[in-house]
Amino acid sequence: MVDKPEAGAGSAVPHSEDPVGDLLRRVGGKDRDAFSALVRGTRDALFWYIRGLVRSEERAEDTLQETYLAVWRGASAWRGDGPGRVWLYGIARRLAARSWRLRSGEPAAPMPLDELGAAAGFGSEDPEAVVSSAEDAARVHRALDQLTDTEREVVVLRDFDGFSGPEVAALLELPLANVKTRLHRARLRLMALLREGGSDAR
Repeated sequence: MVDKPEAGAGSAVPHSEDPVGDLLRRVGGKDRDAFSALVRGTRDALFWYIRGLVRSEERAEDTLQETYLAVWRGASAWRGDGPGRVWLYGIARRLAARSWRLRSGEPAAPMPLDELGAAAGFGSEDPEAVVSSAEDAARVHRALDQLTDTEREVVVLRDFDGFSGPEVAALLELPLANVKTRLHRARLRLMALLREGGSDAR
């Protein structure tokens, strides 16, 4: 597993509450240094998020590259009405879904670049202790792969990528109560799978 990067997008904007958003504004003006900082600061976590959606490292890498290309071309469309990281992950999510539709023969839906809202936050138990006690990264990945697509996505966003409850609700376009339910179920299944060594507990 790629090590989890520090929150935000590196040291280019250390004092901002939304460093990814600050970089996106600069990328919208075709600032290449800001784009490089954005890629450096988000690439590892974004890759593993996409990997969980497309179930293939090769397709994840392709989708990651498409995501950054879309960001370079469309960052000026971002209006700043939500956290920059949610907007970035939203692009990746739509591209991953489009990739799946193309592989399955379904028509590819258009990918809007300017959306996403916000919801209210919530606190919960911290599964990090359970996850950090796993023998190695491969064991965690095996367990994650046994979750359903919806369970895996919500637990990766919330517990591995550090998104807040409001950000997950905005990104998945779901009511916060639905996110809570999915997250609780996903955490229970993940912890059970880790205890059993990554075998399917369903």
